Amino acid sequence: MYKRAPTDFPAHDFVAERWSPRAFSDKHVAPDVLASLFEAARWAPSSSNEQPWAYIVATKDDPENFAKIVSVLVPGNVTWAQHAPVLALAVAQLSFAKSGTPNRNALYDVGAASAWLTVEATSRGLFVHQMAGFDADKARQVFEIPAGWEPIAAMAIGYPGDPDSLPQPLRDREAAPRTRKPISAFVMSGSWGKKAPFLP
Repeated sequence: MYKRAPTDFPAHDFVAERWSPRAFSDKHVAPDVLASLFEAARWAPSSSNEQPWAYIVATKDDPENFAKIVSVLVPGNVTWAQHAPVLALAVAQLSFAKSGTPNRNALYDVGAASAWLTVEATSRGLFVHQMAGFDADKARQVFEIPAGWEPIAAMAIGYPGDPDSLPQPLRDREAAPRTRKPISAFVMSGSWGKKAPFLP
């Protein structure tokens, strides 16, 4: 199932075609393809080139570690995410490695890396559903995440599947039209709330 974004202005196909399905195929993601997703994340921009990201990844070929990631998801996400062929956790280092001072951009930078990963995935016919619904404290314990690192998102990665495989409420959400705020609601110039002049 594909749901191209109804953009108001032209955007690259990889942007317009990206969305977050819950229905995933059981099709295997080849190791070299999966590695390319994280290569894209590797080259994301970051403050002072700190690269404050880490990813804990498991495929269904590794059932023990896959089950560990499933175990930290909230029940509503387990319902569908357990069927994806790849699960991951994005983790942020909250202080600069060299100085130990707080890195106020760490979460922003990890978000950028995950966005680049997602665009690379879209270019390869894969989809990424990022999730806030997981237990960060349990993730720290299960994966022995060291102090100073914060698990910030879970993600399911795979090829699109059949929406009819989902329970009815999730099937309805899968089929719902895609919507976004207009650009004029969040792109400003001069002062807060003043629409940027290049917008119609």
